Amino acid sequence: MNSGKTLLAQIMDCLPWKTFDRIVARHGGNKGVRSLTCAEQFRAMAFAQLTYR
Repeated sequence: MNSGKTLLAQIMDCLPWKTFDRIVARHGGNKGVRSLTCAEQFRAMAFAQLTYR
């Protein structure tokens, strides 16, 4: 059984999310978003990239 974090969760912990949020706010990336925020979209794309999808 898995007793720790998944590999994706460990990688996401290493990213500077405050910096990411600041850049998104500066460029208005979440303006008018209905479903996925920029951070959620990034996580989905990172998962797809890591799993070759």
